Amino acid sequence: MDLQKLLTWVAIVFAGLICLIFALDLAAGIFKRNIVLDVLFLLGGALVIWQGVETLRELR
Repeated sequence: MDLQKLLTWVAIVFAGLICLIFALDLAAGIFKRNIVLDVLFLLGGALVIWQGVETLRELR
C-alpha cells in the first residue's frame, strides 16, 4: 500500500476514535467536560474525516 494512502487511513481512524470518545462524553457525561468542547471536538474530527475521504478519492 502507498504511504500516502496509509497515512490518510491512519488519520481517518484516529479522527473516528476522537469523534467516538467525544460523542460518548456528550451523551453520557463520562469526563464531565464542557458541552461546547465536546461539540467542537466532534466538528473537528468530522472535518478531518471528510478531508481524509476527499484525499483518498483524489489519490485513486
